Amino acid sequence: MEIQTQPGNLIGNTLTMAYRNLLKTLHNPDRFMDVIIQPVMFMLLFGYLFGGAIAGGVQAYLPTIVPGILIQTLLSAASGSGAQIREDLDSGVFDRFKSLPVAHIAPLAGQLFADILRLLVATVVSLLTGYAMGWRPAVSFSWIIVIAALAIFIGWAISWIFALFGLLAKSSSMVQSVSMMVMLLLSFLSNAFIPLKTLPHFMRVIADANPITYVITAIRQILAQGTWNINAWIVLIFGIGIVALFAPLTVWAYNHNN
Repeated sequence: MEIQTQPGNLIGNTLTMAYRNLLKTLHNPDRFMDVIIQPVMFMLLFGYLFGGAIAGGVQAYLPTIVPGILIQTLLSAASGSGAQIREDLDSGVFDRFKSLPVAHIAPLAGQLFADILRLLVATVVSLLTGYAMGWRPAVSFSWIIVIAALAIFIGWAISWIFALFGLLAKSSSMVQSVSMMVMLLLSFLSNAFIPLKTLPHFMRVIADANPITYVITAIRQILAQGTWNINAWIVLIFGIGIVALFAPLTVWAYNHNN
């Protein structure tokens, strides 16, 4: 029997599925490790171990590392979408949802909607950790909200890529392994932690072409100047492009799996 879904039902079903995913996360605290423990650990390690060597001191290094750790953490949080979707597919729970009178797309939409909370937590923890270490941005709080919103949007856009990979991969362990490698490559082969001028030429070419470099540069410029710059527009358009490309592909892969 084909279920006819009205827009109101789709929204309600999606919110219900998002709530289900949030409960699942709360009952498995280890799922919050990448958004709570990771930013604190990396901020402390990189700040106090490398701050003196790279910038002459922790305080001088914080304007560099805070945006870098923020984006690295959001990449890690976004990668969790694929693993959770793959786990649900392997457990057969999506087949159960299919037999219920709910919107067919609601389980996928609910997962990606719930991811926004994880991205928000990752952003708040990253910024608060930097603040506790002495980071003081030169702009008003409204610009902090702007860079947080931009970072969360980019993280959410990237989560569509990982969600697609989760739908196409063979196992959740494969999703986790590949996602970790991608996250490390994107974050470390960028300007997240060091000035690009210190890199060998061939690595600098790769880092300059890395989209994460543009995201971090845009955030740093906003925090330093308090203006919406050309890099911010590039990043925003880039994020919209990711969603426009990968959202339909992810929905197609989801329908194919179900």
